[in-house]
This record gives sequence, structure tokens and C-alpha cells, in this order.
Amino acid sequence: MKIKVFFLLLLIILNSCVSVQKHNQQITKLHAVKELRNDVDELYNQLKKHHPKLYQYQNKAFLDFKFDSLKQALVPMNSNDFYKKSAAVVAQMRHGHTSVKSVDLRKTKEERKLFFDKKNDFNKLSFEYLQKQLFITNTKEKDSALLYAEVLKINGDSISNLVKKYKKRFTADGFNTTFYDKVIGKHFKELYKRDYNKIDSLALTLQSEDSTFVKIFKTYSKKALTKKKLKKTDSIKKDSIRKKPVRLSKAERRKRRKFNKIHGYDIYEKTYTRNLKFIGKDSTVAYMKIKGFENGDFETFYEQTFETLKKKKTENLIIDLRYNGGGRAVEIIDLYSYLTDKEFQFFTKSEVNSRFPVLNAVYTNTTNLYSKIVVGIASPIIATYRLFKVKKEDGQLYFYYNTKTKQPNPLNFKGKVYVLINGYSFSASALLAAYIKANKRATFVGEETGGAYNGAVAGFSRVHELKNTKVKVKFGVMNLKTPFQQKPDGFGVKPDVEILPTLKDRRAKIDPELEWVLKDIEKK
Repeated sequence: MKIKVFFLLLLIILNSCVSVQKHNQQITKLHAVKELRNDVDELYNQLKKHHPKLYQYQNKAFLDFKFDSLKQALVPMNSNDFYKKSAAVVAQMRHGHTSVKSVDLRKTKEERKLFFDKKNDFNKLSFEYLQKQLFITNTKEKDSALLYAEVLKINGDSISNLVKKYKKRFTADGFNTTFYDKVIGKHFKELYKRDYNKIDSLALTLQSEDSTFVKIFKTYSKKALTKKKLKKTDSIKKDSIRKKPVRLSKAERRKRRKFNKIHGYDIYEKTYTRNLKFIGKDSTVAYMKIKGFENGDFETFYEQTFETLKKKKTENLIIDLRYNGGGRAVEIIDLYSYLTDKEFQFFTKSEVNSRFPVLNAVYTNTTNLYSKIVVGIASPIIATYRLFKVKKEDGQLYFYYNTKTKQPNPLNFKGKVYVLINGYSFSASALLAAYIKANKRATFVGEETGGAYNGAVAGFSRVHELKNTKVKVKFGVMNLKTPFQQKPDGFGVKPDVEILPTLKDRRAKIDPELEWVLKDIEKK
């Protein structure tokens, strides 16, 4: 029996190694032009078949020309070079939720061990891109001298050239421009490493005040560093006083877990998704920062928050949606119910190209075999339920997603509301902003949202892997929109008061948007 188990495990390991080798060979080899053209056709056909608003921002003739031009310009290339070419064309559709993903090399078990042992402090940096300047906003306390230093070059590549290259690979919804700079800043590390993943040494040319200098970031072994620290620790005298970690009681741990769940604790960033605080000497002004609508027990958070505002008789509420990339539609509906005293319908019926948009999206978005089996087993139940949600009207399929009339929450806020927005206010965040703006419920401060006022093709995403290059295209399958539409189409929610922060503001630790709101409250 033991011998059989051993050979079975050996077979699994060998099969895994062959699978890794086969995948890596497939994406690193030079694909023939015919294979690449077949993948272009496959990509475009998938979009034409499943994307409900493919020609919303660009007409059919324009996109036909762009995809045909891509096919004609192809030469033998590997999968990631094909990704760069195809991503630039897909971005010209101007649908922010539609994108082409690069293909990663797979690793064997030993390679994964070596990979996770590697460490580079470049990964601890955070960036922002303002006024054509990329600068460091966080160093995770490793080197405070780098804080707010402008990055001029990385390994000899100028930031301006890198930014120009990266901006071609993604898009906002419609013709908005504020989204690009915010994505470049927030995701600069990911964008750079996608092209230069194997570089072990990074030389950043930086400028701080009037001085220019170079900072080298080298990859090192975490195990070696740990051994060095242990050796240093052993040299400390045995009788030296050492701080013992504070151990929480069982009740305290339970309380902490509950708090983390309600506020949406991000284990990687070690921050909370939802935060509430009061500004000033009393509770007149409340500041609610929401970084996203994706994790945690939002229902309890909003209930507790607005119960607190009512008890404290808060007069002004600031909702900060800056750098909120979106998330769950049900959460923004729940939040809006606390901002109105009237019944409301948040979404109208959504255009779709399939009677089973959710089932198709969930299945194609699942890469794990076990998950596919579970989805397959549950599919008859999901399909039956969703069948009644999709109706055909005038030759078009519509998915009735969250279209029911909602009642205002009894704890709805009666005071003055301010909403802070910027170019990274996207997807569900932009939809919430649009709904609040249309109902004239708040004063908006900041810059135009990256998400469109008139909605987005999102909701559920479909992922399709191309046959030859293994490049994946991801796109929404539902045209989500509120009852409020504006002309011209293709722009975000615009602020009542436009305020654009600068590098000077960041260095002085000034939040100009928030400061304007506080002065306006004081004035009134």
C-alpha cells in the first residue's frame, strides 16, 4: 500500500514538473504569426460575443480597423510581447473594466521556495504620480530620507518614458483622463515588475529638494538576514531586559477579530478599509474614509456609524472616496440608504448578451479545478434562479440586478454631506458618487472620478484564456447604470469644487481637499 502511495505521489510531482515546463515553454517561445493572428481573432470574437456595450465609446469601424492593424503588424514574438501589443488595442475600447493580462512563468516547488526567500525593499515603497512627477509617499519606515523624494529614473529608464509606455496598456471608462495618473502612482511597482521581474538590483535616481542622488535596492535572502539577526541577538547579555510581547485574553482577541471584520482589516497593508473619526474639539464634524467596497461586515459598520452620528448630533459628514477603486454593488446601495429620507431605485435593468451572465462569468473566472467542479454541480440551481432575472425586451436581453425600490434607513443622516473624490474613484465608487450627485445630496470636492457617471460594463467579470499565447482577457458582462444619465457620455462625476494636490502639499503634509471642506464648514 505504501509503495502505491509513493508512486502516486511521484507521478503527481512529475506531472506537475512537466506541466510547469510545458506552460513556460509555451509562453516564452516565439509564436508564429498565424498563431498570433488566430489569438487576435479569438480575443475580438470573445468581446463581440459577450461584451454588452462593446461599441459604446468607439464605433465598430474604428475597432475593426484597430484589431486588423494589430494582425497585420504582428511578427513572431513571445506571449508577453503579444500581451503588450494586444493590451494597447483593447485599451482603445475605453472600457475600464476590460483589460488584457500578462502571463507569468510558473515555478517548480524548489523555485517557489527560492522566490519566497528573496526580498527587496523596493517592494515596500509606495508612490504617487502628480503633475508629471513620480514620488515616494511611504517607505514602511525603513528609510525616512526617501520620503517625498521625486523618482527621475529607474535603472537608467526615465520615468516619463515608462509612464508613456504604461498608460497605453489600460484605460478609464470613456474619455476621462484623471484615472491614468492615479493608476500610475498607486500601481507603479506592479507595472514596472511586470516588464522587469527578474532584475535583482534597482538603481533609483532621486531628487529631494535641490539634491540628486542614487539609491540602490538589492535583492537579498530572508533566511540569511534572519540568521544574521539571530547571531546579533545571541551576542546580547543574558541578563539584559527584553520586552515580552503583550498577550491578549481570549475575550480581547474575540473583540479584536470582530472589530477587524466590521472595519475590513487588510492583512497585507495592515490598515482598515472603513474608518470613522471626528475632527475638531466636538463631534460636529465626522470624517468617514472608505478605501473600497470589498471586504468586511459593511452592514454592521454603517449601522454603528450612523447610530453614533445620531447620538452625537453630528451636523457635517465628510465621505472620502479618494483612491476607492470600487467593489460590491450591495454595499453602495446600503450606504446610500443612510444618506436619503426618500425611497429610491439605485440600478436600472442591465444589458447583457447571455441569459446566464453570472454563471458564465463565475465559471470562466475560476481557474481552480475543484472550484470549477463545485460551480458545475451548483450550476442548475444558479441557472434556474437567474433565468427569472433575465428578460428579453425588443430583441435585447436585460438582467434585473438590484432594480427593486429601496427604503431609506431609519438612521438616515439629516446634516450636511461632503464627498471627496479623485481619479481613482472608480467602478462602484463612481456609481455611488454619481447617484449622490444626481440627487444633489452632497458637495463634491477634488477631481473628476475615473469611473463614468453613466455607469460601467462590470458587475461580474468573464476571463478568457487565448489558445496559443495563454494571454487572458478580462471584461465585465453587465452594463450597470443608475436611472440618472448625462450628456455627453464617457465622463466621470465632476467636483463642485476642483482642487488638485501638489508635491508641495504632500511634503508639507497638507490635505488641500479636506482643508477646503473644514474651512467651508467653519465659514458656514
